[in-house]
Amino acid sequence: MTTPVNGNNQPRNPLLRERPSGWPVGSFENYAQAQRAVDTLSDNNFPVNNLTIVGVDLMEVESVTGRLTWGRVLGGGALSGAWIGIFIGLLLGIFDENFVAPILTGIIMGAFFGVVMAAVPYAMTRGQRDFTSATTIVAGRYDILCEPSLAPQARDAIAQMNLGTVPNAE
Repeated sequence: MTTPVNGNNQPRNPLLRERPSGWPVGSFENYAQAQRAVDTLSDNNFPVNNLTIVGVDLMEVESVTGRLTWGRVLGGGALSGAWIGIFIGLLLGIFDENFVAPILTGIIMGAFFGVVMAAVPYAMTRGQRDFTSATTIVAGRYDILCEPSLAPQARDAIAQMNLGTVPNAE
């Protein structure tokens, strides 16, 4: 088994955030295609530890999921606070003769603090963000880079898969 290396022939540490190096051997419209290509190379005993999948042309996409109203803010705050209150009430109820009282107290106190903790930040926005959303990072394409000495072999194998585009041999 070979140790993956960077462009300076130093062992590559996957925890360090460094610019990837290698020769491009395939380009794909989505991550699933790039993953399938690497998986197929692995199935054919290619040393895949010399490959890197790189997302190119990154975009932050915010999908609006709904309208945010005072009712949703307060209801969500009360519900999340009540859940925390149930948990704390259960912990305290273990040590109390009356098991139900700490749970009810926890639910009421949790809901109250949940409403306050949700209402204050929402009020501070002064209507500037009356919607909910989910943010993701997506790439315009996914390239597979390979250590230069193995790049022709990887490029030819990916070309036979007919999954994406393959750079021309130089």
